[in-house]
Amino acid sequence: MQKILRPFMATKAKSLYSVVSVIMVTLFSTWAVFDGMKAEVVFAADGEEQTVKTTTDTVGEFLDDQGIEVGKHDELSHGESTEIEDGMTIELDTANKVLLTIDGDTEEHHTTATTVGEFFQEEDLTFSKHDEISHNKVEILRDNIEIEVEQAFPVVVKDGKEDEEKVWTTGGTVKELLKDNDISYKKKDKVKPGLKKKVKEDMEITITKVKKDEVKEEESISFETEEKEDSSLDKGKTKTETEGKEGTVVKTYKVTYENGEESDREMIDEKVVEEAQNKVVKVGTKEKKQEVKATPTSTNESSSSESSAAPSGGKEMTMEATAYGPDCAGCSGISATGMNLKDGSAKVIAVDPSVIPLGSKVWVEGYGEAIAGDTGGAIKGNIIDVLYPSEAQAASEWGRRTVKVKILN
Repeated sequence: MQKILRPFMATKAKSLYSVVSVIMVTLFSTWAVFDGMKAEVVFAADGEEQTVKTTTDTVGEFLDDQGIEVGKHDELSHGESTEIEDGMTIELDTANKVLLTIDGDTEEHHTTATTVGEFFQEEDLTFSKHDEISHNKVEILRDNIEIEVEQAFPVVVKDGKEDEEKVWTTGGTVKELLKDNDISYKKKDKVKPGLKKKVKEDMEITITKVKKDEVKEEESISFETEEKEDSSLDKGKTKTETEGKEGTVVKTYKVTYENGEESDREMIDEKVVEEAQNKVVKVGTKEKKQEVKATPTSTNESSSSESSAAPSGGKEMTMEATAYGPDCAGCSGISATGMNLKDGSAKVIAVDPSVIPLGSKVWVEGYGEAIAGDTGGAIKGNIIDVLYPSEAQAASEWGRRTVKVKILN
């Protein structure tokens, strides 16, 4: 039986092998035809290239076939409707999101630029060398990068009296600005506005250089004049007994200079090197002998009896009376009405014109008849000042007293 079937089985095996061979040749031929229909495309994404065979018709279909989604900010070398060609190169630059903050204001950008500098160029942004930028211009951009820029502004620094400088800063305090620009100052110097103040645009900062020093100065001490009564000298005469001499004192001051000019001084020590010596003047008190006239006085001459006897008539007042001489301090020797008082013979009183009119003829108890011909700064109200030949005589013979005064015309 096996001998009978063996030829049949051999024939069946050969037939099966032939069928399989036909199928394999058909599949290979089909694949070869299909593969020959594919286009070879170079796809470059973000700088990385790969060669891809595709049977798609357009760039859009190719990208879909590769599972690649193109964002609205991405850059594609060809339109998505462009037909695929064998050997073509398709380039895709994926955009990065950039958060740019300038002086606190943040804006979102999308760019295909490679570096920070290229991004600035793309956005037409320029910054000065004084601005502070968080990233270097050659740094490679990455998605969601945050770039911060603080733009500098000018500030004027007036250092001392003369020096003025414009410096650039992005903010901070006055102290930080001075440190960043190597501007030195001392603790006692005055800085305005204060070191802790925030710097603002167009601010002016002034530094006042303060220096303190001790200064010694020699000054003179004025002498005074002492008067000493001398009974051997006639009344009204004076004689210098001792000449005065100025003394010397050394004073120490704490002096403050601002920008080289003195602004304050305080005396901290005083030492007398030589005492002043007062001038001593003898003042005569010797009374002159009065000549006794044989003939009686005429009615036109004034006598001591006339001085003491009040004339009849006229308005009578009680007043305070002082005395002065033409040589008094501040006196010119000419009265307020133009009378010459220097010869010492005139009988004149200084009055308050609102009480006794100037030019009035008056009688003063103990002085006699006189003319109200002068005024004085201290002569106010019911006060008069009677004229004597000298200040010394006025003081020694009259002094200050209460008298009766009559206005005769």
